[in-house]
Amino acid sequence: MLKQYLNIFTQRNYAILLLLGFASGLPLALSSGTLQAWMTVENIDLKTIGIFSLVGQAYVFKFLWAPFMDRYTPPFLGRRRGWLLISQILLVAAIAAMGFMQPAQHLGWLAALAVMVAFCSASQDIVFDAYKTDLLSAKERGAGAAISVLSYRLAMLVSGGLALWLADRYLGWQVTYWLMAGLMLIGIAATLMAPEPDNSIPVPRTMEQAVVAPLRDFFARNNAWLILLLIVTYKMGDAFAGSLSTTFLIRGVGFNASEVGLVNKTLGLLATIGGALFGGVLMQQISLFRALMLFGILQAVSNLGYWVLAVTDKNIFTMGSVIFLEHLCGGMGTAAFVTLLMTLCNRSFSATQFALLSAFSAVGRVYVGPIAGWFVETNGWPLFYLFSIAAALPGLLLLGICRKTLEYTQKTGNFMPREAFPRAYSWTLRLLTLGCTLLGLWLLLLIADNLDWFQVPGLAERMLQIGAAFSLMGILMGSLLDSLALRRMRV
Repeated sequence: MLKQYLNIFTQRNYAILLLLGFASGLPLALSSGTLQAWMTVENIDLKTIGIFSLVGQAYVFKFLWAPFMDRYTPPFLGRRRGWLLISQILLVAAIAAMGFMQPAQHLGWLAALAVMVAFCSASQDIVFDAYKTDLLSAKERGAGAAISVLSYRLAMLVSGGLALWLADRYLGWQVTYWLMAGLMLIGIAATLMAPEPDNSIPVPRTMEQAVVAPLRDFFARNNAWLILLLIVTYKMGDAFAGSLSTTFLIRGVGFNASEVGLVNKTLGLLATIGGALFGGVLMQQISLFRALMLFGILQAVSNLGYWVLAVTDKNIFTMGSVIFLEHLCGGMGTAAFVTLLMTLCNRSFSATQFALLSAFSAVGRVYVGPIAGWFVETNGWPLFYLFSIAAALPGLLLLGICRKTLEYTQKTGNFMPREAFPRAYSWTLRLLTLGCTLLGLWLLLLIADNLDWFQVPGLAERMLQIGAAFSLMGILMGSLLDSLALRRMRV
């Protein structure tokens, strides 16, 4: 087993993914947590700091410009490496420029640069996800996903915790940002050394085709809506358990912030990396379906540790064991889940499809917070963590239903076509499109409201509720049609 671990790091493709994954994860904190800390130290007011957090929405809505990166090929390095290089050069320039700013004196310029960093970072993520999807064979994807998780997490630690420590103790904020810009050169070097994926795959010829064809391709597949629901629910139990974990450990159990931070940032990170690598190696021996089922069960069972913490006396060793186990299983599940997303992408427009699928996978992580808070206040911590185990069951059930489809795709590299209920399926797709459009309008209204450009009380909230309702209605209707189509296939 140890030899298999080491082989991952000695193969050229995996080494390239390690460097590119580091470059992909590095900018995230520089436009969010690290920037927030810098502004806090400079005594910027809380309302302004809150508005700056909106730049992170670029990572959620990156699918809006992903078709552009599928459609057009830069005149150098090819379709994937060319866009990687462009986004990385812009990131180096924008991060370095942030180092010349002072929050108290150049707030407007700092905001513009933060938006540029977030946009270019999300664009780099789009191309990196497409690159590894196009480059790796079905057997290599598990290890490739593990390498991506490892390097991305390490980069976030460097631009998050390490950057804060360097800025506070030694270098100051401006020099720290220049150092981070210099570290982005690792990504540029990796892009120049990387092989370009197979360029014989047909690409979209028009922007209309780049936008419509990925949707038509995905939703014309057998079980497409059930698979979409699987993507939303597979890590739902994990999302519930993690949504209030810090609050639980501090307020619910009684640990202090330094104890929680130390264990989460060190032991938790090591466990996530170890779990991802172990999962990647194990996925070379078993099928994708078995890995998803096994790791999904382990993810659910590991939440039981938080219940143990909730019903026993405070103990730092118990907390460390629980966090290690939960992050270990979560890392294994993440490796399998990223592999699933890569498997579901058509290489002709993998940038658009991966961006769309990853946006849907973020639904649980982003929107369970309010539900989790209400549940804890109503039922208490022990019942909440038992519920987080139950929240993982729908994803496992859907995985079992989609087994034949996933195994067929992994073995053949093709997707099962669907022929039943064409008119009804078209209406479900329209509902989903309308819901996503309304959610996009909600984001624009939210930004306009926070910047005092345009204010209509309650409009943004209603837009969010209606958009979420239409999206959920479309997914549920499509899943129902998939179930009926499966019965018809059996007959």
